[in-house]
Amino acid sequence: MDKGIIGRKLGMTQVYSEDGNVLPVTAVESGPCIVVQKKTLENDGYKALQLGFSEKKRQRVNKPLKGHFKKCDATPCSYLKEFRVENVDDYQEGQKLTVDIFEPGDFVDVTGTSKGKGFAGVIKRWGFSGGPAGHGSNFHRAPGSIGQSATPARVFKGRKMPGRLGGRKVTVQNVQVVEVKTDKNLILLKGAIPGCKNGIVTIRSSVKKGRG
Repeated sequence: MDKGIIGRKLGMTQVYSEDGNVLPVTAVESGPCIVVQKKTLENDGYKALQLGFSEKKRQRVNKPLKGHFKKCDATPCSYLKEFRVENVDDYQEGQKLTVDIFEPGDFVDVTGTSKGKGFAGVIKRWGFSGGPAGHGSNFHRAPGSIGQSATPARVFKGRKMPGRLGGRKVTVQNVQVVEVKTDKNLILLKGAIPGCKNGIVTIRSSVKKGRG
């Protein structure tokens, strides 16, 4: 990953493109993020940056975490994330990364936690069609058969069943950066991204697509 930053999802809105079309965008408050630690190949076996986001105000900080932030002369942060980079030497501990590392037209991968919707059946969770809706039917929203009786006499792993819906780590790839507002630490991303309002997301350079 060449570039990465932590942000907070603010919500969705609309903007006009240069040709006059309406674009749905998601506003993300990104950074400033502090480089808390540099992971090197010699010490840690891989190269990465540990970034901190959102200064802690009223939450207590234990002594080990205080010492961790004291090494880079930074105030304790609420969130810590790691980003793989090729050249760790290009960054310094205590350095602040802002949203201007991205430009309009860049493509990024956005990772967040999807909205948790509790226990759901197969129709809502997996899109099953269900059975007939008539009064004589005894099969409306049930999943149906989940296996055979004699052979193999078990249920295969991965079978689509009722269960918890959402609340999982989700990554959306190739999201285009529409606008970057450095003075407000805002980045506008085309379309929707995972997570609820005020949810924490990570924005990284796209691994499958370069700048458009």
